[in-house]
Amino acid sequence: MDPRTLLDQVFERSRVAYEVVERYVHRTPLDRSRTFSELVGAEVYLKCENLQKTGAFKVRGALFKVYNLAKQGVKGVVAASAGNHAQGVAYASRTWGLRAVIVMPETASISKIEATKSYGAEVVLYGSVYDEAERKAWEIAESEGLVFVHPFNDIDVMAGQGTIAWELIEQLHDFDAVVVPIGGGGLASGILAVLKKMKPNVKVIGVEPENAPKMLSSIRSGRITEIEVKPTLADGLATKRPGDLTYTIVSNFIDDIVTVSEDELATAIYMLLERAKLLVEGAGAASIAALLSGKVRVRGRVVALITGGNIDVTALYRILLRGLVAAGRVVKLRGYVPDVPGALRGALEIIAKYRGNIVDIRHDRYDVRASPWYASVEILLEVPSRDVVKSMLNDLERRGYRFTVVD
Repeated sequence: MDPRTLLDQVFERSRVAYEVVERYVHRTPLDRSRTFSELVGAEVYLKCENLQKTGAFKVRGALFKVYNLAKQGVKGVVAASAGNHAQGVAYASRTWGLRAVIVMPETASISKIEATKSYGAEVVLYGSVYDEAERKAWEIAESEGLVFVHPFNDIDVMAGQGTIAWELIEQLHDFDAVVVPIGGGGLASGILAVLKKMKPNVKVIGVEPENAPKMLSSIRSGRITEIEVKPTLADGLATKRPGDLTYTIVSNFIDDIVTVSEDELATAIYMLLERAKLLVEGAGAASIAALLSGKVRVRGRVVALITGGNIDVTALYRILLRGLVAAGRVVKLRGYVPDVPGALRGALEIIAKYRGNIVDIRHDRYDVRASPWYASVEILLEVPSRDVVKSMLNDLERRGYRFTVVD
C-alpha cells in the first residue's frame, strides 16, 4: 500500500477511535518535569500512560479494535502479548462482552500474567518471545474460531494508539518533538498518523532497546528484517520484526530512531521513580533513557511518552539496587582487620560516624589472602553520598584499617 494512503487511513480511523476510546480510558496527565528539563537542557513533558487503565497505553488500540469486532458480531478473540497488549485485550473483551484467549511468552512476568487473568481472560503460556507466542495464537484462532487481534500491525489498533496524539494536542497545543518507544511500531504509527497531519513541524523520534532494534535494522536494510532478540528490561519492545503496515509508516515518516542500552534503561527507571515519583517499566522508560543519555538532543518543548508501568517487583528491586550503586548511595567495601576482639567493632564505629548504614557484612578469618592474624571483611552499606565514602576511607586508614571500594 502507498505510504501516504496508509497514513491517511490511520489518521481518519483515529478520529473515530478518539470518540470511542475516551469514554473507557483515562485522560492521562501531561506533567512538565523540572528535574528532567534541567538534566536534558530542554522543556521536558511526561505523558504518563503508566497511569492508564491496565497500566499501559495498549488498552487504547485494543478497545477500538475489539469494539469494531463486537459490532460485527464476533464472539471471541485471541491475542499474543508479553503483557500490556494482553491486559488491554482482556479489558476490552470484558468491556464488550467477548471471550478472550491470550497467549503469553513463558518469560512474561508473573505480575502481568496474573493481571491478565484478573480481567477474565484465559491465559496460555508458550514460547520465549512474542513471535513464538503469536504463532501459537494463530493456531488457536484457527482451531477455535476466534479472531486474532494483532498488537501492532492493524489499522484499528494503530488508530487507537494514535488517540494519545489527539489528547496531547488538546493538553499542550505547542510542542517541538515527541519521543516514542518502538516495539512492533503500532504506537509510533498512530502518533505519526496524527502529528504528521495536524502538526507536521513536530519531530517524532523513535527509541528501541539495543537488544531488540528490529525497526532500525529493517530501515537500514531497506526491508523488513528479522533479528535475534537478546534479553532486555524493555520486554514490551522485544519483538523480532516489525509488521508490514507499521514498517511502511515508520520507515517513511519517522524523523529519527535511536537505541538505548540496558544500563540506560535501568537508570531511567530509577530516575523516574526517585525524581518524578513514577513507577515505570523498561519499555515505558525508553523515551527518558534516550533523553538522559543524550542520544536524543532537542530544543524547545519535548514530550516523552511514558508508555507503561507494569514492572515486575523482583526486577524493580534489582534495578533500584543497581541505581543506588550507580548513584553512589550504596557501596561495597573490602578490607582486612586484625583478628582480635574489638577490631571489627572499631571499624564499624567509624562507618557509623559517617552515617553509613550496614546492609550486609561478611567476616572471613580463614581467607588465605589475608596476612596472619588478620581477617577479611566485606561490608555492603548505604551512605549519604559519594563524597562521604572518600572521607570514611581516609578515616579508616588513619585508624589502621585499609578498605577499598569494590566496583
